[in-house]
Amino acid sequence: MKTIRGAITTKNTREDILTDTTILIKEIIEVNKLKERDIISIFFSATKDLDAAYPAEAVRNMGITSVPMMCFQEMDVKGSLSHCIRVMLLINCDEEKEIKHVYLKDTKKLRPDLV
Repeated sequence: MKTIRGAITTKNTREDILTDTTILIKEIIEVNKLKERDIISIFFSATKDLDAAYPAEAVRNMGITSVPMMCFQEMDVKGSLSHCIRVMLLINCDEEKEIKHVYLKDTKKLRPDLV
């Protein structure tokens, strides 16, 4: 088992949260060559300024319905990046599989070592 991390910034509208989450998850799946059966579970966190929709809903709308998901509110740390959705996918894979983490939009500055 390995984990894949990612994040994206968005606006606090239902449409933007769902659209940007879809973009993030599609990119993670594509660059890591994942199939639904590879994904054990997905954990989302969102900053407190995002409350118009659950990010997991976007994944369900993509047709991924067999994967357990949970959404949490991110810690409210002073000076942290706002309007941010973070994700961690737990996946089944070979030990040798190279993992590519995905940070989009303003989140690239969160983990420059992974981008």
